[in-house]
Amino acid sequence: MADELKRALTTIVVICLFVALGSRANSLGAHTPIPTTLQKEAGMMNHSSGTFEVKLTPHSDKAGDKTLGRITIDKQWQGDLEGTSKGEMLTAGTAVKDSAGYVAIETVTGTLKGRKGTFVLQHSGIMTRGQGQLTIIVVPDSGTDQLEGLTGKMTIKIENGKHFYDFEYALAH
Repeated sequence: MADELKRALTTIVVICLFVALGSRANSLGAHTPIPTTLQKEAGMMNHSSGTFEVKLTPHSDKAGDKTLGRITIDKQWQGDLEGTSKGEMLTAGTAVKDSAGYVAIETVTGTLKGRKGTFVLQHSGIMTRGQGQLTIIVVPDSGTDQLEGLTGKMTIKIENGKHFYDFEYALAH
């Protein structure tokens, strides 16, 4: 049990480092743009920003591979996006310090600038010896209710332990 707890805590630390380093790289322009086809289909781009609180809960999988991890995500969103999200993250650490990867899927439920609905965010991140690249994009056709037709990408930044988001998006209607 102590090894599993140590692995889980190490994974969480690597992920937090990853997000902080990756978002710093994103704020310096090393981000993945929204594909041109999404921009053309979606119309005018909008921006939303705010903060979020996140709770990460590691799970002890009995796979025996200490480099892999699975974490449940619970978030509370504030700002232009008000609501909650729940998701799952898969992580991979390496023997090299500050090198790791993760993928995650989370369903967001709430209001985006007054429009109610749900949508799904897909995360894909890689960190190579401290250099991060993070892509968070809306899963196509995942928007419901007043968020139907939502497309976009999100960047995350951590400053002084506080999480911030910037969401560039478009709505088809």
